[in-house]
Amino acid sequence: MNAHENFSAEAEARQDVPSRPWSPGETARQETLLRYLGAVATAVAKHAGTEALAPATLPSAPARSAPPSAPLTARSAAAPEPGPPLVRDVMDVPAASLREDMPYRDIARALAREHAGALPVVDAEDHVVGIVSESDLLAKVAFEASGHRPGRVGRLRERRVHGKVRGDLAADLMTSPAITVLPGATVAEAAWLAALSRLKRMPVTDRDGRLVGVVRREALLQSLIRDDAGIRTEVEATVAACCPPDDREDVEVAVHDGIVELTGRMPSAALARLVAEVEEITDVVEVKNLLTAV
Repeated sequence: MNAHENFSAEAEARQDVPSRPWSPGETARQETLLRYLGAVATAVAKHAGTEALAPATLPSAPARSAPPSAPLTARSAAAPEPGPPLVRDVMDVPAASLREDMPYRDIARALAREHAGALPVVDAEDHVVGIVSESDLLAKVAFEASGHRPGRVGRLRERRVHGKVRGDLAADLMTSPAITVLPGATVAEAAWLAALSRLKRMPVTDRDGRLVGVVRREALLQSLIRDDAGIRTEVEATVAACCPPDDREDVEVAVHDGIVELTGRMPSAALARLVAEVEEITDVVEVKNLLTAV
């Protein structure tokens, strides 16, 4: 085996070795991540579809006021269906922030105190003007310790970075403009934005740009992914819809980490339909069909 073949074999072997040892919770963590990604994709797709349909349907159905004597119909009297979860429902209030004139040593203490990798920077009127992260502080320390000076080619490219890390205040070190989200945005939209921006925390601002809270990626995850009890309730409703009344009691449903297990007996004509419909339920990772056809 020559040197090139040996290097290729070693590289392939390294790809098969995990970067960290396996832990008992690793499988559940991976399944949760997959469920989160699926929930974000589904919710954003639904939102995009709703926006696409709205302009086409509104002009064809002009609103007309009903005569005063018109009776209230059952549909109009019914309570509106709950909408998708919003950022205001899951954000943390109050939100920690940094002032523009805060020195970098105090910034480091604030990040440590808040157990946060980044914090928003606000002006005197609480408008969010940027974000300072641990990476910004580390870049400053590393640059000053190295004494690096860019050459002729790299001077133009690094001028902006050099000017930033030479600063001592939050206003100098921050990344601006900051990526923010409104309280009325859906959790799906916020999760999609956080994923695109690779952010673990996002400032929440009002329409004037003032800081009103912060939303964490973990909170978005928990809001988008239903727990096993919620999934089981929908599966049992599906069983009730698919099975004749006399056969419903013969079907048992168990849910663990999004995996649905169906046991018992039911007519063969309804079995395939039930499994297919359960597989389509949001947040269902897998369906274990242990049913016996009768």
